[in-house]
Amino acid sequence: MNEPAARPAQTFAEAEDALLSRWPETRLEPSLDRILAFTELLGDPQRAYRSIHLTGTNGKTSTARMIDALLRALDLRTGRFTSPHVEKMSERISIDGEPLDDEAFVRAFNDVAPYTHLVDATQPHPLSFFETVVAMAYAAFADAPVDAAVVEVGMGGAWDATNVIDADVAVITPIALDHAQYLGDTPAAIAREKAGIIKPGAVAIVAQQSADVAAVLLERATEVGATLAREGLEFGVAGRAPAVGGQMIALQGLRARYDEIFLPLYGAHQAQNAAMALAAVESFVGGEEPLDAELVRAAFAEMTSPGRLEIVRRSPTIVLDAAHNPHGAEAAAAALEDSFQFDPLIGVVGVMGDKDAEGLLAAFEPHLAHVVCTQNSTDRAMPAETLAEVAREIYGEDRVSVVPRLAEAIDEAAALAEAGSGDALSSGAVLVTGSVVTVGEARVLLGGRK
Repeated sequence: MNEPAARPAQTFAEAEDALLSRWPETRLEPSLDRILAFTELLGDPQRAYRSIHLTGTNGKTSTARMIDALLRALDLRTGRFTSPHVEKMSERISIDGEPLDDEAFVRAFNDVAPYTHLVDATQPHPLSFFETVVAMAYAAFADAPVDAAVVEVGMGGAWDATNVIDADVAVITPIALDHAQYLGDTPAAIAREKAGIIKPGAVAIVAQQSADVAAVLLERATEVGATLAREGLEFGVAGRAPAVGGQMIALQGLRARYDEIFLPLYGAHQAQNAAMALAAVESFVGGEEPLDAELVRAAFAEMTSPGRLEIVRRSPTIVLDAAHNPHGAEAAAAALEDSFQFDPLIGVVGVMGDKDAEGLLAAFEPHLAHVVCTQNSTDRAMPAETLAEVAREIYGEDRVSVVPRLAEAIDEAAALAEAGSGDALSSGAVLVTGSVVTVGEARVLLGGRK
């Protein structure tokens, strides 16, 4: 690896280059030794505030954003750490709901950079990109200072670099197969790794899970003396109906039921994420009194989740969704059926080489009239033609095109959508999906950033 720059970074690009010169996010060595040594040198900033920690296979970022919004509605200053980013690295670290601007990101990097070589010199392996950005976030939150940190794991739980915090509340979104080469090849094995964020005396907010996963999480909670709150038992979605621009939902929280909430996001999975977020905040705040219903409604009404069934263009409609595994694809597909009448719906799909492309494509097959196979600009991208070979087995030759350049793939899909539009009650649309990176690059191309 390259040594960190000897002088402080002057620009965002310099800070970004220095971070990217470190071990990549995909190179893992299961140990907390490096991040513990790093945060100790920094004065253990992660102990300066209370926190909510999230893990699971899908839904983490949307749920984290909802928790953040609810906490801010309660006049708490928040820090939020999420990954990966959609368009820009600084999106990973937010304070008071806003990503760090370039100047603040450079400052956060320069605050920790002088200590990186000290850790590198004492450890068998150097600090990774992800470990360094986690430390930047924790230090920036302490410097702000924040009242509460909302922290999403990078991958897994027990050995994830974020797990040097002892969170008051652990949130476990639905667990399914993903990152099997790192976390295990069954949901139960993955759950054992993810359960590591449940700390002694904490409250664990747990989504509905398969029986084997639920058993693992219950075992962990019992072992460390944590309180378990389960979706469908202690809290959950009490009702939902599609609405223009999103959905109307009713949520049964831990303290009370909250009705007539407008959520400007699509799909039953986002209603589920909202129930998780509400229960997490109720647990974090504590006490027996319910939250102010109007504050809850106001917080959810302002929700955004970039790259999650996000409409970025009309005529034809182009929707971006970062689904990158079969579980996420099934949720996105169900939401599209639930909330829209697109006919035809043309898919633009670009996946990473280590993902279950077959499972993802199969989940979308009943919903896509045609799929345009493409690839994003990273080295990890599955070649478009390789993806197309998988797609042809599922969709047949006539429903698959190969356009390696993403911009051209979107153009071709848009032309197919417009050409296939039928009656006045429905219109063609394009779904760009398969990877957070693919969606981020499409968002830049389509001017989706707000």
